[in-house]
Amino acid sequence: MNENEIYYAYEMIYDRTDVPETSIECISFDRLYIKDYMASYNEAFYPMRKALDIEPFNWYSEESAVLEKADDTYILIKDGKLIGAVACYGNEIDDLFVKASEQGKGYGRELLLWGMNYIRDKSDEPITLHVAAWNQGALRLYQGEGFIVRNKKKIK
Repeated sequence: MNENEIYYAYEMIYDRTDVPETSIECISFDRLYIKDYMASYNEAFYPMRKALDIEPFNWYSEESAVLEKADDTYILIKDGKLIGAVACYGNEIDDLFVKASEQGKGYGRELLLWGMNYIRDKSDEPITLHVAAWNQGALRLYQGEGFIVRNKKKIK
């Protein structure tokens, strides 16, 4: 990837009807975890937003902004602690993150699969998501699960 390529975002689709199973179960957003959610979300997305000069670098500063999206946000809790989250807006997966201390344990893939299964239970339409080219790890994960790039858009 050349230097300018990092300033692109990919729209990806998954158009298969079958979705691999997941071993996790997410719950609807719970206000009990709002502070941890905000801090973990900001921590997960800060490096990308900073590298791409997308302000604000820390997206969530107000609880009300989280609560606006709470109905579509699902969290993974293990032993009473937030591990990560995924949002499902219709057929779109968004805001998928794993807390920094829990990364590298397969939770990202499991959250992706959970979101895909959640959407697939409601619709056979293609599942979509967006990913910055900068985030090569996420891009590889999504491609590995069968997502293909449908469109490419310059961020800056």
